[in-house]
Amino acid sequence: MARLADYFVLVAFGPHPRGSGEGQGQILQRFPEKDWEDNPFPQGIELFCQPSGWQLCPERNPPTFFVAVLTDINSERHYCACLTFWEPAEPSQETTRVEDATEREEEGDEGGQTHLSPTAPAPSAQLFAPKTLVLVSRLDHTEVFRNSLGLIYAIHVEGLNVCLENVIGNLLTCTVPLAGGSQRTISLGAGDRQVIQTPLADSLPVSRCSVALLFRQLGITNVLSLFCAALTEHKVLFLSRSYQRLADACRGLLALLFPLRYSFTYVPILPAQLLEVLSTPTPFIIGVNAAFQAETQELLDVIVADLDGGTVTIPECVHIPPLPEPLQSQTHSVLSMVLDPELELADLAFPPPTTSTSSLKMQDKELRAVFLRLFAQLLQGYRWCLHVVRIHPEPVIRFHKAAFLGQRGLVEDDFLMKVLEGMAFAGFVSERGVPYRPTDLFDELVAHEVARMRADENHPQRVLRHVQELAEQLYKNENPYPAVAMHKVQRPGESSHLRRVPRPFPRLDEGTVQWIVDQAAAKMQGAPPAVKAERRTTVPSGPPMTAILERCSGLHVNSARRLEVVRNCISYVFEGKMLEAKKLLPAVLRALKGRAARRCLAQELHLHVQQNRAVLDHQQFDFVVRMMNCCLQDCTSLDEHGIAAALLPLVTAFCRLCAGARGVEHATVLGGHVLWGCADSHPGPLPGAHGGPGPRPGGWGGTFPGGRALCPRRGF
Repeated sequence: MARLADYFVLVAFGPHPRGSGEGQGQILQRFPEKDWEDNPFPQGIELFCQPSGWQLCPERNPPTFFVAVLTDINSERHYCACLTFWEPAEPSQETTRVEDATEREEEGDEGGQTHLSPTAPAPSAQLFAPKTLVLVSRLDHTEVFRNSLGLIYAIHVEGLNVCLENVIGNLLTCTVPLAGGSQRTISLGAGDRQVIQTPLADSLPVSRCSVALLFRQLGITNVLSLFCAALTEHKVLFLSRSYQRLADACRGLLALLFPLRYSFTYVPILPAQLLEVLSTPTPFIIGVNAAFQAETQELLDVIVADLDGGTVTIPECVHIPPLPEPLQSQTHSVLSMVLDPELELADLAFPPPTTSTSSLKMQDKELRAVFLRLFAQLLQGYRWCLHVVRIHPEPVIRFHKAAFLGQRGLVEDDFLMKVLEGMAFAGFVSERGVPYRPTDLFDELVAHEVARMRADENHPQRVLRHVQELAEQLYKNENPYPAVAMHKVQRPGESSHLRRVPRPFPRLDEGTVQWIVDQAAAKMQGAPPAVKAERRTTVPSGPPMTAILERCSGLHVNSARRLEVVRNCISYVFEGKMLEAKKLLPAVLRALKGRAARRCLAQELHLHVQQNRAVLDHQQFDFVVRMMNCCLQDCTSLDEHGIAAALLPLVTAFCRLCAGARGVEHATVLGGHVLWGCADSHPGPLPGAHGGPGPRPGGWGGTFPGGRALCPRRGF
């Protein structure tokens, strides 16, 4: 159990301490007045109540609501729900505004320009000052916060016969479960009823409709760019005139990153006074009001997403690596089917009369399911590369990046390389690498659905059906009881903000509210502590890893001719047609700069070495070694489970097939590459290259690509 709200704060417009410029926020009251031991009061909350600055308005605007997010020193997030309404400004506040306008006009006169500020009304005009009701909580229940603050405002503006102190006291003493799929009905004592549902699993993010709204505002291509940018630790800035849209966009982007957790700066609504944060060298996800767009033009390394205009601007100096193929095209295709179901029916001669469309909430879960499948395909088999180091007092879990990239065939993929080196994946390994812990939907998907996803790759309708099944589970996680009673909360009238309220929001009695809080705290002290029941199980590893590129038949279409040249050259070598092989060798060496050609070479050599060929003459062996050497030149330590792992047994096998050249097995050409860890030294014999000790016959010499000489050897 946890408190629904930790603090209730009343913030109003106050004069600037320097006597110039716009006003500032001033905390009038806060409840409770003393900080909770487990949750201190967040500092600077008045900045987030009016992110664009505290200003007087010439007319009374309708009430506004949004939720800002603050992060404390322990990386815990605090949700600040703000409901702002406008009241007639006091004489002191109006005087401050008029003085500020006069100063600005005088400055204009001194500069040779005479103009009147359009925002500076005449001294006799009625001005309105903003006042904000704030709820601070560590829980994310946006609708409950909106209803609760709206009820307090309705009691004030409608003049209901309800004690505000009792309502606020009940709000601060309400406790709700954290997770587990339970529901609780609460009442604040004003004839209201609210139903709070907790998610089944707290590890899954709660997105509501934020992901679907993000796709509607920006489109598939732009959202995929932001997704890749956030995963590869770039700076992302959202712009919008709506604060709630900024918060929803940031929430939606974080929901797409699951099962990874974003660990850098996260400020969905950044106040204008803190715009210098945008110049920080570390990555971030930040939202800023579109009114300050001009102040973000000089940010050369920030990706700007305009939610109102539907555009994403990527600076020229920023490179966002895309998803590896074929996952990029597959993800784009499935997202199109989810967002535009009629696309698949557009070319039918007899389309169905009606097409079923998902609701916004269900579409949100379908979009999240697409990215959940994407992560399952990207990280499939990751548990096979986890190593537990037990030499420390506490075991340390390490991830073998080279083994994972090599066996997945993604050693040269820039996107996955940056993801595995990022802080988000490091947190993923430490959190999910534990072999015995509670599991969730992602663990089940990686362990049991990999074969199904492979089988469905070429069947779009089966993929869509799987996405819908996952979406049902995500929806059920957020809404365990979809048929619960609706909220019953008093709301103010549509034109309530235009009425002439006889008096401003009253000052609350601190003693009454504190007494209610103390009574509830005394009851909680005698209650047994709530223990969160966790069902821990052994996390299944899932099937072994497979290469992504092997499952894509269209990847080698552009290089089919080069691969055919490699195959023909190898065939000529083993058939003894050395003249034809010599003609093709330069083209083969150039083709081996590509990953596909190197894989093809290893596969072809593996097929020929299985033949019971007695020996290879010197020229045949020379050609084979030159191709192997060129293949290993571009390999690094990350290739130890890729091309190098495939070539190592081939090297030893072909050394046995070379008659009269058994000394070549410990030559420096094939053994002196960086990936063996001995680039500048002459290694000893390769493993398994000879049958035993003893003198060796003289070898042969030659020069191979890369400038390394293969010197003759006559024994050890």
